[in-house]
Amino acid sequence: MPELGLVILLLAGLIIAGAVYAVARGVDVRLALLVAAFALAGLKGDLAPIVVKFIATFSDEQYVVPICTAMGFAYVLRHTGCDQHLVRLLTKPLRSARIFLIPGVVLVGFLVNIPVISQTSTAVCIGAVVVPLMRAARLSSVTIGATILLGASIGGELLNPGAPELNTVAKRLSEDEQRVVSPKEVVPAVMPLLFPHLAIATAIFWVLQLRAERKAPAMPVPTVEVAPESRVNLLRAVVPLVPLALLFMAGPPLNVFRIPEHWVIPVDGVAKGSQYETRLIGLAMLIGVLAASLANPWVVRGVPKAFFEGAGYAFAEVVSLIVIASCFAEGVKIVGVAKLIGDGIQQVPGMLIPVAGFVPLAFAALSGSGMASTQGLYGFFVDPARALGVDPKEIGAFVSLGAAAGRTMSPVAAVALMAAKLTGTNSFELARRVAPPLLISMAIVIGLRLLHLL
Repeated sequence: MPELGLVILLLAGLIIAGAVYAVARGVDVRLALLVAAFALAGLKGDLAPIVVKFIATFSDEQYVVPICTAMGFAYVLRHTGCDQHLVRLLTKPLRSARIFLIPGVVLVGFLVNIPVISQTSTAVCIGAVVVPLMRAARLSSVTIGATILLGASIGGELLNPGAPELNTVAKRLSEDEQRVVSPKEVVPAVMPLLFPHLAIATAIFWVLQLRAERKAPAMPVPTVEVAPESRVNLLRAVVPLVPLALLFMAGPPLNVFRIPEHWVIPVDGVAKGSQYETRLIGLAMLIGVLAASLANPWVVRGVPKAFFEGAGYAFAEVVSLIVIASCFAEGVKIVGVAKLIGDGIQQVPGMLIPVAGFVPLAFAALSGSGMASTQGLYGFFVDPARALGVDPKEIGAFVSLGAAAGRTMSPVAAVALMAAKLTGTNSFELARRVAPPLLISMAIVIGLRLLHLL
């Protein structure tokens, strides 16, 4: 009955609004979204799909292996000091070009985030160097924190084939195309969007921060100048790039070499879907851990502990959000909201790209997780994109870009909380600083794409 369907959609809207309100009031996002997921499924009288989705995602190596090994690698980089040498190498030019300090730090964060992947780890490793550098330039703490947040979270990881967002897109496309789609195949779709987005958002952010600094009370001259730059160990500085280089070279389009399957899949095992690609990411991170250990053998005893601490943090803070977001998305799908979005897009085709960019942005701003937003929502746009003749990889790029922007402007995101902690500020203050540049930039990039200028 059409009336019953309308009532269910209205109730679903109230449940989703209630979840948003609960998160805004400080309720843990996992609790709010999980309760909402079961409530949505309850409208159809069947809770089993939510339970199945929870267990399946909780144990899905497509997320657990890349995310946990990548965070473990990030912790090892911090333990061995390799991340600091990379940051010092990148920030050296900024010491003699203070006028470019704000955009320069954004770019440094973006570049470090490519190999490190974790936004929180990126903020930590650049913060140790750039916070004293920016304070010596008499910039306010809010400007420093917002600059670190924007650079660490705007989307550098989307250029790394090991990024879980790209793995999500590749996994979904592999199911449809009856072949293994590598995350590396998604990177070329991201680049034409990400670089203009970075340039536009950074330029707007720079102007707004300079204006805010002119209006802010004058900062006192630091009593102690920033410490002279210590010598950069080039060997340690390149270690963070090792997994990135391996992933790009081990397969198309470069095809420099191929890792034998028996290194990631048992000899008597059978590869399923993109299992090889997923485990290859994990192997690359482990090789990076080995390289970091060899680059600083004096601290090798603590490497295993650092790796598993990072992996545990990733499971608790990242994978958990993905599990809950997947359940919430399943609930949304069950009540027909996903179909409603698909039908609406087919009726108004011009809305495909704007909706693919801004709906994940809103979800990530709510949940604080770009990965959870990508995982939960990308599937909603694949079929409408195919029906309209749009490359699903391009839509995946927009979803990932919007999710990264939403995460960056979310005051509950781990990276925002870390940037606030590093600078003694409030994550809501930082979110207010980065939100306008990101929203304007997303709108411009989407507009340029609709005009076929990108």
